[in-house]
Amino acid sequence: MEPLYHQTNRMLQEIEQNFQKLAQTNGPDTTNVENDIQMKITAANSNCDRLDVLLYKVPASQRPSAKMRIDQLKYDIRHLQGSLQLYREKRQRRLVEISEREQLLSHRFSSNSNATETCLDIDYSLQHHTQLNNAHQGVDDMIASGGNILTSLINQRETLKGAQRRIHSIGSTLGLSNHTMKLIERRFVEDKYIMLGGMGVTLLIIGLVIYFVVF
Repeated sequence: MEPLYHQTNRMLQEIEQNFQKLAQTNGPDTTNVENDIQMKITAANSNCDRLDVLLYKVPASQRPSAKMRIDQLKYDIRHLQGSLQLYREKRQRRLVEISEREQLLSHRFSSNSNATETCLDIDYSLQHHTQLNNAHQGVDDMIASGGNILTSLINQRETLKGAQRRIHSIGSTLGLSNHTMKLIERRFVEDKYIMLGGMGVTLLIIGLVIYFVVF
């Protein structure tokens, strides 16, 4: 199990390096880097599935610690997959903006029927169009970022709940005192309120941004 765990961990480090490379790459090479990242994420997910099977072969005393390490790998993989999806959406929006700008600049205008001077405020229209796109992109980025934050908080809550259950099990084995268990439960409740408060603040910020941009 240990060799497969370390192999998957190294794979995640390689994916992070590919993200840094992706930020410095332009042109057709970005597609190759994206595909390489996706392939490694898929392979890492497959390794996690194998680790779940191998977990039952670990001695019972070491199983909670091993399960926690595997859960951390799964959380990191979900985070990397979300980052890749967000990058693809941004790249697609940039391509759409470039295409719309080229169509606007290549549009042919004819003179009016009176052959008088034609006044076309192309620069103003292009600037207005760009500002609208930037505003929409900013709102989309905020919504995507808020969604990722909420997903991250939910995943952390699930991880903490699992950790609490494992700590209860370990505490029963090791004979932890009631006072220590109460401190752990109190910390879990505080983390829950912090998560709910963070979700509320994030939704409030997204609502204010949408309100001021639209109205």
